[in-house]
Amino acid sequence: MAKINLKLKLIFIINFLIILLAINLKSYAEDSKLQTNLIIGSENAKVKIKVFSSLTCPHCADFHINIVPKIKKNYIDSGKVQLILIDFPLDQAGFNASKLLHCVDKEKKLVFLDTIYENQSKWAVGDDIKKINNNLRKIVKDLGINSSQFDKCLNNEVISDKILNDRIDGHKKYSINSTPTIIINEKKFEGNADYKNIKKKIEKLI
Repeated sequence: MAKINLKLKLIFIINFLIILLAINLKSYAEDSKLQTNLIIGSENAKVKIKVFSSLTCPHCADFHINIVPKIKKNYIDSGKVQLILIDFPLDQAGFNASKLLHCVDKEKKLVFLDTIYENQSKWAVGDDIKKINNNLRKIVKDLGINSSQFDKCLNNEVISDKILNDRIDGHKKYSINSTPTIIINEKKFEGNADYKNIKKKIEKLI
């Protein structure tokens, strides 16, 4: 009987460890999915454009609102360009907004960015970070993130590390010191990043 009990205990322990491993793998997979940068366009696109932005940067808002749609319409939708949006927060408010971007469902990420940038002058102001966080809380509520999920997202170390590491890597690799910084086919775009100039660069590469 003792041998049977021991065998049962071993089976229980093994099953418990398998379940625990499965839970950890699931959490890791979910975290990995959360930390993916927003990529728009075909992986086979000849031109790949990385945009390093801070969600509190007015110039980034202008780029996203006025230039990204034109690039999408004329080059991304036709499979010629792939756009990779990478977080490069310049302050705590931008850092928190970037975390929330990674917690929003994949199909809502672009909507989140549109909303964040279009309403930047409203949410990114306040006497302190608590006030700004409350502004963000209201925005993401309409995108499916409740108050509890909001707090959990801001305290998610995997997401925080991903954003900070991307920022560090971007600075080291491309000498980024302002936003938005545009990287086209791994070369830093110099000059005024308006649509006309970016279009010229794209046309030379396709």
